Amino acid sequence: MSAPTPPESSLSGVPGPVVGADWVAGRLGAGLVLFDASVGSKRGGAARLPGARPFDLDGELSDHSSPVPHTMPGAERFTEALRALGVSDTDTVVVYDAQGVYSSARAWWMLRAMGFDRVAVLDGGLPAWAAAGHPVEAVPAAYDGPRGTFTARPRPGLIVDADTVAEALADPGAAVLDARTRERYAGIAPEPRPGLRGGHMPGSVNLPFGELLGDEGHLAPPDALRKALKAVAGDRERLYFSCGSGVTACVLALGATVAGYRELAVYDGSWSEWGLPSERPVATGGSGSP
Repeated sequence: MSAPTPPESSLSGVPGPVVGADWVAGRLGAGLVLFDASVGSKRGGAARLPGARPFDLDGELSDHSSPVPHTMPGAERFTEALRALGVSDTDTVVVYDAQGVYSSARAWWMLRAMGFDRVAVLDGGLPAWAAAGHPVEAVPAAYDGPRGTFTARPRPGLIVDADTVAEALADPGAAVLDARTRERYAGIAPEPRPGLRGGHMPGSVNLPFGELLGDEGHLAPPDALRKALKAVAGDRERLYFSCGSGVTACVLALGATVAGYRELAVYDGSWSEWGLPSERPVATGGSGSP
């Protein structure tokens, strides 16, 4: 079993998986599409990057027929949502969020999984943009510009299900990384969603997503990312990521991509699915380190 190899984003109109505020500022008004992928209490805040459009992970960009949150929508629905947001296949996209590097990574991974490579994450998000002295503007109610011509071309294997993760847990050449806090991983802190069991998937390892962040919400440097990932994954290069609902797992996927890993996948249902009462095994305690 092998996770797929995403193509290099440097070949697709952006210099890498993450870009800085100055890089974005130098391209405003030059056909760059900006997406605000903030979630929860941060969504719908008072400020946005100029011209940014809403990438609503709690709304049309989740499959609400699923019993768990933030489930990837199908290709047809994703295509329609992106066209309604004015995206075309030839556009270059930068996604950001109001917390730094958080839910923007989910939007980035979704676009990659749907075959779109001209996308990067704004390192440090809205806080870094504002700290650099770049302009912000008021958030409108919704995007009302022209439709785009985007077409989703799904890449099987970048978003995976519980059965695939169960196989990875039994594969000595793969590692399943859990991005939740150490307390939730150990089962000593309650889950924020009711009805879920506490603990983790037996055989998984724990790497809280915040440990991949450096100063002021920026992603850590590549060498620090590789060191943090290697500390829990050892020499395994096939990495699968899980979290609470498939959002911060993508921060690990982003960090691993920057660190040079290439065989990566995100468990879409994450603990919101695995932790439901079922015959799926659950372990408690431990740090998950090798």
